[in-house]
Amino acid sequence: MAGFKSDAGAGSPVPRIACIANPNARDGKLGRNFHKVEAALESSGIEHDVFMTEGTGHAIEIASGLRDSDYDLVVAIGGDGTVHEVANGIRDSPMRLGIIPMGNGDDFARAIGVPLKDLQGAISILKEGTDYTVGGIRVEGLKAPDHPGIPSPRHYPVTGDPSRDGNLVRWSFLECDGGVTSSINRMKDEGHFSWISGQKKYTFLAIKAILSWKSQMAWIRVDDKPGTKVDLTGLFAMMQAETFGGGYKVAPGMHPFGDSASIVLGFGLSKTQMLRVMGPLEKGKHVGRWGKITMEPCRSFEIRALDSEGNPTQEHGHDPPLFISLDGEISMTTPVRFEYHEEQLKVRGGPSPPNT
Repeated sequence: MAGFKSDAGAGSPVPRIACIANPNARDGKLGRNFHKVEAALESSGIEHDVFMTEGTGHAIEIASGLRDSDYDLVVAIGGDGTVHEVANGIRDSPMRLGIIPMGNGDDFARAIGVPLKDLQGAISILKEGTDYTVGGIRVEGLKAPDHPGIPSPRHYPVTGDPSRDGNLVRWSFLECDGGVTSSINRMKDEGHFSWISGQKKYTFLAIKAILSWKSQMAWIRVDDKPGTKVDLTGLFAMMQAETFGGGYKVAPGMHPFGDSASIVLGFGLSKTQMLRVMGPLEKGKHVGRWGKITMEPCRSFEIRALDSEGNPTQEHGHDPPLFISLDGEISMTTPVRFEYHEEQLKVRGGPSPPNT
């Protein structure tokens, strides 16, 4: 892993910030308790304006309008999904991203050293934190279809134009995954286990997703290696940080400041093996299990469905759809291509992020 990328010195003083808050974060708890966040910001002396999101994608729209503003930071208040949208809105601009973590996972905040469940600590990072530059993964694939209560994602010019009609482009800064793990995110969006928060929520969702998973075949290619056909019963994740799902150490030792992502692959697992690997996965002890789970540096990854003759195809996706999640948000279905690009986003984090 190439070197730690930090802008020189601590971040400059922050006199004025724009806060983009998702009232639905943490299953609506943020909206009900936002007055506490507002009071903490007021007492900190930070001059701030608040923009409340009104639905999926709205944070991209708000953030893209702030790219060239005179705010010192654009701050995502919510979970990894809110961070994902705000980051897509300001990527490849001079604007810096700050975070007040208020979600169920908050794995990107963890990766850049922002304290979790510590409102005052997160606000102090906004004022006195360290500025870094991180890479991003450009992801292009078929737009995910409408789902009851969840509309198909919109195209936003700020993320870039797709190469094919019907495709969508988004940027990921934490992780990209599919298969069983995306089923977890779909159930989360549907409100399953909404009374549980944090890592425990993702554990319950994972057990339910594993037990209901139906096997699908796919063609994959990592970087310029030959493509291969795989049974998707298991996991695949292109990672820029060590954890997702509220702290599961999917890519042990990974951090978002290097010159590539990592790809974690574990295919052809039985349901019993998937259930048994959850404990090791939480601790980062899963790589090498049963000779089936691998982790390696990765700058590009492709996944496609197979046609009626068993060949990879660009003409259609899986049936039923194989959903692809970006930073915990279902955005696309196959075929999908992922490409890592360095130095895409400026962020403000803590002085000693994990694994650096």
